[in-house]
Amino acid sequence: MSSALPRRIAAVVTLLALLVLSACAAGPASHARQVAAQPSPSASPSASPSPSASPTARPTPGSLDWYVSQAPTFPEAPPPQPVPLPVTGPIPFWHRLPTDQKVAFITIDDGGLARPPAVADFIWRAHIPVTMFLNSPAAEEHDEYFRQIQVAGGVVENHTIRHNSLAGRSYDYQKQEICGAADKLETLFGKRATLFRPPFGEYDSTTLEAARDCGAKAVLHWSETVHEGKVRYQTPEKVVQPGDVLLMHFRPALMDDLLAALKAIHRAGLTPALLEDYIR
Repeated sequence: MSSALPRRIAAVVTLLALLVLSACAAGPASHARQVAAQPSPSASPSASPSPSASPTARPTPGSLDWYVSQAPTFPEAPPPQPVPLPVTGPIPFWHRLPTDQKVAFITIDDGGLARPPAVADFIWRAHIPVTMFLNSPAAEEHDEYFRQIQVAGGVVENHTIRHNSLAGRSYDYQKQEICGAADKLETLFGKRATLFRPPFGEYDSTTLEAARDCGAKAVLHWSETVHEGKVRYQTPEKVVQPGDVLLMHFRPALMDDLLAALKAIHRAGLTPALLEDYIR
């Protein structure tokens, strides 16, 4: 009896030691499986900030977070009331959409000069409705960039192939510039352009005819231009009016231009809206 007790004690001690070693070996592997099952924060568009980041830290001026923080908050846009379109005859040419709703429209032209990398994220995070009037060669060369903006809510429309003035040109020339661009943009982005902006805003009756024959419902000019963060008014009121169309370009200061347009629209008591919701 006295000799059995030490053997039992030794067996218990050995068993406990084996259990401890087994737990130590299994612990890290189990933890590794749990970590591997979690998605990477960068894979989600709504990723949480790093735990080491201070919740009270202010965004660095010029960063994407800073632009988002500077964007004004707007009241919800009213349900869009589409503007009437002529059934026959020339399609309309508008500087300002004929609507009394408290909305204004942001448009971005060209695409070949500069494409700031944070634009798509800014448009997504600040909920900016934009219409892009693209030249088809730039759209083809940088299709992934513009597709990201499209995914963020932007819509692609037509701005010709070569960006030449159309006024005074033959019908065949104008139709080739407009239809050729529309065909290419449809191939790239999966949607036929229904709006057209002539380069430099220069057009004639032939332009309206060719644009209509290429599938456009309206030709758009603008009410304000925005360049290097400054809004330049084309009308004596010096304030954005309901239905106004703001023009900017794919240039290095596009982030500043978008922010300036948002602030000008907000000061006027309006809300940004999408052209395509009003011209159907």
